[in-house]
Amino acid sequence: MKILVAGASGALGRPLITRLRDAGHDVWGLAHRPESLKAIKTLGAHPLQGNALDRSSVFALVERIRPDVVIDQLTSLPASPFDLPKRIPADCTLRLEGGGNLFAAASTFGVQRYIQQLSGFYLDGGDGLATEASPLRLNAPGTIGQSACMYAQLERRLLSAPSMDTIGLRYGFFYGPGTWYWPDGAFSHHLAQGEVSLIGKGSSTFSFIHVDDAAQATVAALTAPPGIYNVVDNQPTKMSAWLPAYARWIGSAPPPHMNEQEALRQIGEESIYYQNNLTGASSRKAVETLSLNPQPLPWL
Repeated sequence: MKILVAGASGALGRPLITRLRDAGHDVWGLAHRPESLKAIKTLGAHPLQGNALDRSSVFALVERIRPDVVIDQLTSLPASPFDLPKRIPADCTLRLEGGGNLFAAASTFGVQRYIQQLSGFYLDGGDGLATEASPLRLNAPGTIGQSACMYAQLERRLLSAPSMDTIGLRYGFFYGPGTWYWPDGAFSHHLAQGEVSLIGKGSSTFSFIHVDDAAQATVAALTAPPGIYNVVDNQPTKMSAWLPAYARWIGSAPPPHMNEQEALRQIGEESIYYQNNLTGASSRKAVETLSLNPQPLPWL
């Protein structure tokens, strides 16, 4: 198949290109920066320079290439999670407007299948793990709620396509090479510097996914039944358990503890919510349908 990957040079895009090429597909990678285009070419894909926010150029590219499948992995995330709040507006603009241009072009020029990156970590599973039927946390404070609303819009757009098969992949927190959660990643640096505290009981449940496992599931989505899938690991773990274990894994001191009152005064309501209100997600559907076999978390 001829496959266009938007956001092809990111932490997931690189292993995804490798797996797609190994499977014999003709892969085209869309990116904006010259260094990203070089990386795409090195991986064996055809580099495409373009700006997703430029609607006319996106339409021209899709019309020229005529891919069978478009995989939308567009993001605009900072190098450090500490900078995420100020990057959220740009990230939402790229995914909604830039991704909207890509989605419209795909619909116009006969793309058969559209695969969309979604969130598996801002879902509301109630008293258990979130399923594909679980809603996003639209009423969460700060950038959590803002991001959840953005992902909800992406899901509505995805399910509105009358002429394409559409698949939404709700990925967990990425870990692995090139991500925040890796020994040389930004989160590890902040943790080692004593800049990450465990807030309150740390009762949030996190679902991670290695970028290689996410890439495998994405390739499987090329031929899977349309719909939404939670692409997460099989080890949903409380923040209070995984954060100290992660610190030990990278050889760092245990994170300091901060009570909720102090956290509210110093860093705001959003951080308390993040560490104490999130629910993990169930991978059952992806395991059964996408043959997802997630590797165990290296820090547990």
